[in-house]
Amino acid sequence: MELLGTPRRRQLLENIWQRASLSKQQFEEIYRRPLANYAELVQQLPASENHHHAHPGGMIDHGLEIVAYALKVRQTYLLPIGAAPESQSAQAEAWSAAAAYGALAHDIGKIVVDLQVELQDGSTWHPWNGPINQPYRFKYVKSREYQLHGAASALLIHQLLPRTALDWLSRFPELWAQLIYLFAGQYEHAGILGEIIVKADQASVAQELGGNPDRALAAPKQSLQRQLADGLRFLVKDKFKLNQPGGPSDGWLTQDALWLVSKPAADQLRAYLLAQGIEGVPSSNAPFFNMLQDQAVIQTNAEDKAIWTATIDNGAGWRNKFTLLKIAPALIWADPAERPDSYSGSLVVEEGNASPEKPETTCEIPNDPIEQRQAPEAKMTLRQPAPTIAKPSNDIQAIAKPSTDDQEETDDLYALLGNINSPPEELDTSHDSPAVSPANTRGEENLQQPLGTKEPIDCAPEAIEDVFMPSRSTDLGQGFVDWMKSGITARRLFINDTKALVHTVDGTAMLVTPGIFKRYVQEHPEVEKLAQAKETAGWKLVQRAFEKQGLHRKTSKNLNIWTIKVSGPRKTKELKAYLLQDPKLLFPVQPLDNPSLTVITDAEGGVE
Repeated sequence: MELLGTPRRRQLLENIWQRASLSKQQFEEIYRRPLANYAELVQQLPASENHHHAHPGGMIDHGLEIVAYALKVRQTYLLPIGAAPESQSAQAEAWSAAAAYGALAHDIGKIVVDLQVELQDGSTWHPWNGPINQPYRFKYVKSREYQLHGAASALLIHQLLPRTALDWLSRFPELWAQLIYLFAGQYEHAGILGEIIVKADQASVAQELGGNPDRALAAPKQSLQRQLADGLRFLVKDKFKLNQPGGPSDGWLTQDALWLVSKPAADQLRAYLLAQGIEGVPSSNAPFFNMLQDQAVIQTNAEDKAIWTATIDNGAGWRNKFTLLKIAPALIWADPAERPDSYSGSLVVEEGNASPEKPETTCEIPNDPIEQRQAPEAKMTLRQPAPTIAKPSNDIQAIAKPSTDDQEETDDLYALLGNINSPPEELDTSHDSPAVSPANTRGEENLQQPLGTKEPIDCAPEAIEDVFMPSRSTDLGQGFVDWMKSGITARRLFINDTKALVHTVDGTAMLVTPGIFKRYVQEHPEVEKLAQAKETAGWKLVQRAFEKQGLHRKTSKNLNIWTIKVSGPRKTKELKAYLLQDPKLLFPVQPLDNPSLTVITDAEGGVE
């Protein structure tokens, strides 16, 4: 099987072809040939070490996705902006191709500076010398510079694009200037093309991480890296308590670094991002730490890991060990004069506190097909066909129809192609609960800690808290309702979207459970402390507080939770949800019902 021949990739190629609106011959020359060159060059290399598209072949998948999204975003513009209609029409295909080429070059520099590839004969492979032609293995370069791969992309442009394509695009001065900036990784100077590629990249990453691609497409221009840095600045300056002389703190500032207690820092930063309407944020801390590392927001330890272990001693009898994140002080305080005094006690970093280095990945290129299997964590062997890329087909339909045997693999593409409008299955994890107020929630399971170590300490001391803790369940329940209403108004919470937690059905608002309550707790991590005191999970505490408000409909069996049927283009599934008595509680103007959703009645075996 050729590299572009998997059902998922054929479907993405079909999507790209449809958006390009070209003849078969033109599509082969302008799009499929560069895409084939790209796949042949990146082979089975991942797009990142631990973040998005980190699987074998992740570079190909990310490349195809970002091209598809770039063409989707490009269709929302008339380019060049401000030109006469006849000029825009004449240049339309050139701007579309430029968006696709910029997307394709977006991460290609990673194989130049982020990865070290060793061939079977012991030599080092350099991508500017052409595709890999023998078995190989690779590993990630330690202490790599995050921003460098953008500039390195220019080294490989001639490996991707034919000279005829460059000759064609160079005829349009405005387009050509923006494209050159793109190839050099200077997105801030790349005008509308730069904006298109940034949005497309955000959408592809959000799709991979389970976020909302359409929300990413509508996000502000600021990069994820900027959003993370802004969030940390806000928390450190306005929320966190540093260098407390009595002992426990949220963090400690030394001469060379700012050290933040890992878990509460991650929880608070995640809450900040979600409150800003940023989706695709990992819900657990391990991938969240990897994201901070990939975005160069934190400094890694000697083993290239995010977490440091250090012992803090105030010199007055208080001493404890913590897991920490290390941040450059200049990221928080641009002016050294604004920096607080350094910690008067001691902070001693432990040696060898990180996990062992991951082994290299070994790849072979025999004549037999790729083995489609999940790579084990310790070591993975990949097989690739020879030749690597089949010659472009004369019949574009050959890549347009994936096999029906691979239906499950292509189901997730319908969100990308806009053909399904159903919430994700993973939100359907809650069962019906009786429509009575719980007398006692003790004994229910606690939230599992993302970090599985018992020591050192990875949570903030209980003495340090400056948060709103509701005294009554009515306060928490009303706060939850107010949060939903403001989130919908500010478009932080989407309605009737593929990943949405709020929908409209049967003339009212529908709240997906337990997803909507978990989202609230993610934005309000202080609720977890209140829940732990009651020996329950945070989302369950919010759920019960909402139920006590009496704002929802009850079924004929006096149950709070309804069963909803989700009808997609290929399959039907069910989820659990609350239905509000009055939709105006959330919507100033009530949206139309989601046609993909149906309340299951008793006659259908569900609840009424």
